[in-house]
Amino acid sequence: KPCRLNSGAPRPPVAGRARQRERTPRALAASRQPPAAMESARKVAAEALATQRYFDGVQSINAAFEAYEENFKASHPDAPPTEKLDILRIPEAWLQKVMSILDATEKEELARTYAMRAQLLSGLGAQKRAIVDIGAALLLLPDDEALKKCKQDVEAFGDQAAQATAQAKTPTTIITGFLGAGKTTLLNHILEENHGKKIAVIENEFGEVGIDDKLLNSKSSVTEENVIEMNNGCICCTVRGDLIAGLKKLHKQTTGKGKPLDGIIIETTGLADPAPVAQTFFADDYVQQHFRLDGILTLVDAKHIVQHLDDEKPEGVENEAVEQVAFADRILLNKCDLVDSEKELEEVEQRIRAINAKVPIKRTTNSEVDMDFILGIRGFSLDKIVAMDDAFLEDSHDHQHDSRVSSVGIDVPGEVVQQKLNDWIGWLLREKGTDLFRSKGVLAVKGMKEKFVFQAIHMLFANSQQGSWDDGEERRCKMIFIGKNLNREELTSGFMKCMAR
Repeated sequence: KPCRLNSGAPRPPVAGRARQRERTPRALAASRQPPAAMESARKVAAEALATQRYFDGVQSINAAFEAYEENFKASHPDAPPTEKLDILRIPEAWLQKVMSILDATEKEELARTYAMRAQLLSGLGAQKRAIVDIGAALLLLPDDEALKKCKQDVEAFGDQAAQATAQAKTPTTIITGFLGAGKTTLLNHILEENHGKKIAVIENEFGEVGIDDKLLNSKSSVTEENVIEMNNGCICCTVRGDLIAGLKKLHKQTTGKGKPLDGIIIETTGLADPAPVAQTFFADDYVQQHFRLDGILTLVDAKHIVQHLDDEKPEGVENEAVEQVAFADRILLNKCDLVDSEKELEEVEQRIRAINAKVPIKRTTNSEVDMDFILGIRGFSLDKIVAMDDAFLEDSHDHQHDSRVSSVGIDVPGEVVQQKLNDWIGWLLREKGTDLFRSKGVLAVKGMKEKFVFQAIHMLFANSQQGSWDDGEERRCKMIFIGKNLNREELTSGFMKCMAR
């Protein structure tokens, strides 16, 4: 465990404590005393540290710093100008600016607050950032032996924690990527691969009709009880609670029964922001204790990614395609066979590098890749994410989807007439293909014994046959359309005209 500099009473034994006891309250100007909000937040953080609720502790300690910064600016109107929350984002630079006007009490208060944050970050696994904060504490009190010892403990804890998590926590991979990039195809490859690992799957679909579970290879090694589906919502926001519940369920029915998993794969919707999904592994105590995030794997559709990266979103709405590239630990540049030239592929890679400069990229076709590139990679680094997005550890979720993007699901008994379906789909993709991000379905076709699988990305269309309808199985048609400015009535009525009478 990291050092317990602050885990007992809310006022830890750092240097200067004896001197402060000798000073009367009247000797301290009111403006120099830490605000009540800071004291309260630090006390909560100390309790969280003592019970290993590191994420909650970070929230409290961040609130303490924010309160301190506001109080400091109010009580030091002549202080050098700084940006809001520089006290957290660039602590050593902030301290260099204000050090000369801090008194001994302020230095001590800040030092023990930075030290506590370092311990909390160390517990989460953000080791590099923890060293920055304990360094800030030592900048304030360079001769304090307790802080020096705390720094040693924090550094040692990083190595110990890495070894412990390798044994105790289930590695989990997040597969993300925009609609139609090849996520389910990759998932089938993983499940079919002869790797000898016991893997569970959590699958999330944006639409109200689930299709992807029908596209998973039923002959794979994964058992039905280890597949959890979450439909009609996005794992990064509306069904995020279901993700936590799903992870808990998997742990209890596997590790809890002496049958531990070798890994879990979470397939997000194509419209998911991976950041809130990744944050779940640190924000929820149960998940943080039993699972570790092995890596975020992003599939990129080489043919269509540029238009999605360039898509102008309404104010306040994030571009999911950009976020998926930015947070990737590995990128599969997929569907390279659909790109016309090597020059075009190089341009796509340059666009990716402009967002995520150092991410390993593998060119693929049909999502085929060596398993060593995507599983057991220990690719996720909390330090890297915090450096890129300093709001990652904030417990506030303001992710908004583009309100113009929606899904239309169709699930009806009966069969379609293939020629009518072909004519309608051809018209639909020609006229609406630009706004149709993704279309897919599993259909019963009149006169066909096999299940007809339909998939389209914008105006690119493909179909295949997947297994036969079982005797006694109801023949029915399931379709899902995801896109911008969709007309539910137009899509539903158009499809129904393809049905056999």
